[in-house]
Amino acid sequence: MKQIVVISGKGGTGKTFLTSSLASIIENKVIADCDVDAADLHLMLSPKIREKHIFKSGKIAILKDELCTGCNRCIDVCRFDAITPAGKIVNIDPVSCDGCTICARICPTGAISMEEKVSGEWYVSDTPYGTLVHARLYIAEENSGKLVSEIRKHASKIAEEEESSYILIDGSPGIGCPVISSISGTDCAVVVTEPTVSGLHDAKRVIKTAMHFGVYPCIVINKYDLNMEMTSEIESYCRNEDIPVIGKIPFDKEVVESIVRGIPIVEYSKGKIVDLLYGVWENINNILNKKERKTKNAV
Repeated sequence: MKQIVVISGKGGTGKTFLTSSLASIIENKVIADCDVDAADLHLMLSPKIREKHIFKSGKIAILKDELCTGCNRCIDVCRFDAITPAGKIVNIDPVSCDGCTICARICPTGAISMEEKVSGEWYVSDTPYGTLVHARLYIAEENSGKLVSEIRKHASKIAEEEESSYILIDGSPGIGCPVISSISGTDCAVVVTEPTVSGLHDAKRVIKTAMHFGVYPCIVINKYDLNMEMTSEIESYCRNEDIPVIGKIPFDKEVVESIVRGIPIVEYSKGKIVDLLYGVWENINNILNKKERKTKNAV
């Protein structure tokens, strides 16, 4: 089973557009949307939820009113101003609480306890393109990296049960914790960039991150024809770093139309862009096969 992750150094480069296209092209795979902070792959894949699970992460302080004496010692030690006086007792604001546990430790009557916090939900869904494992992290919640790990674990389990050949992962933008959780242990990282100064700058950062974790990166330049000078600069950088450019996708209004209608472009169009996307998949497959041959030769 081979794992392919699609990532980008910044948002808005077309990462989910490419992932949804590959989801339509690649056969016998499980799809995982690991962009849990702003999940949107489901908008393109028309999922029907088969399973729904609660994601718990971190702790939150809970007050037992009957035990509280209003001594206010918890107020004095709370660095997040989450506890305020409320008559003869105190009030704990769940939004401000950081889960540090100091209030529960300092309370002389045991009126404060720490409980696991529900931080999001994750789902297993059926789509026309295969099984999709995806999630929704609640607003302002943390531990997105932990949720990504949970998504990938269940995607791998389903892929084994279904005897899938591939796991296709839509990763998060940037280089933070959810990105590291998305790329670790994958066989190929497809970095989607755009021909802008910030696009190249952030692509360099995520490429270095992938390499640090031993993941082979390659590049797709999306909307390359909007700035040919920057496209040439990106290609020059890739040549110098021995990073393959596996596709250059032009700007196409049909892509915008397909996204508005929630249909992968390869299902919506019969134009040249579809051939280019099939070419991207062929290049990814060549990279995976090359890596497999090297592994076998090393053994």
